Amino acid sequence: MLRTQSPSFRSLVERGSIVRVAGAHDAIGAVLAQNAGFDAVWASSLEVSAARCLPDASVLTMTEYLESAANMQKALHIPVVADCDTGYGGNLNVAHMVLEYEAAGITAVAMEDKLFPKMNSFAAHDHTLLDTEAFAAKIRTAKSVQSTDDFFVIARTEALISGLGVDEALRRCHAYADAGADAVLIHSKLKSREQIEEFLRGWENRRPVVVVPTTYPDWHVDEVERAGVSTVIYANQGLRATITSLRDAYRTIYETGSSVELEGTIAPVSDIFELQQLAAWQKLEA
Repeated sequence: MLRTQSPSFRSLVERGSIVRVAGAHDAIGAVLAQNAGFDAVWASSLEVSAARCLPDASVLTMTEYLESAANMQKALHIPVVADCDTGYGGNLNVAHMVLEYEAAGITAVAMEDKLFPKMNSFAAHDHTLLDTEAFAAKIRTAKSVQSTDDFFVIARTEALISGLGVDEALRRCHAYADAGADAVLIHSKLKSREQIEEFLRGWENRRPVVVVPTTYPDWHVDEVERAGVSTVIYANQGLRATITSLRDAYRTIYETGSSVELEGTIAPVSDIFELQQLAAWQKLEA
């Protein structure tokens, strides 16, 4: 089938078992994540901006991010969770974002409580946060304009990224839950998961919790689930693997003068045809 109906992200969260999500920036990467068995795809703002060789710093517009997320969703039979940074501005921008993403078939978005324009969490930068009540107002706005009960809003706090500590992260997330957030995302750039586990102990399962274990990759998914996490996002490993593979492949071709050394290790063209659903398209021409 050239197009299939995807389940909502909410339905995955409500089934009770941990939801595993992989980051992508285009449809072919999203389909590869789906084929590997992931439950959903994260339309990563880092990956989408990096694919344009631009910084993850609110340089691209909402329309550009939406186009990437929508192209992924059209190719999938699993849901896309869209990384929507700060909501692309103020409350009116948030309302516009929700209406447009929902109309494009995206059933979940995540917003973070940084000031607009934001800078990627792992970049050396002053990660100043928006006032708690101001961000809670964004959450209320998002929930007030959604068209269906299925639409899922994830409130991401950058309190740990900003060095404000677990107590502040808990305080903010409770306020965001009060404002109607369907889940909270707690993020850290430390190389251990200690802060995240402390947060989980203090949270008491009030709303589903999302984690992104980029800097603490040794946290096995079974341990993540036992700790009380609802969703785990592997946000940028696909892009990083792509960079390594392309760098090595291009260097090999250039240095050896041919591609013969690669042919046994790279995908055949038939794999590309399969991902494109070429046979199904050809049937339409018969």
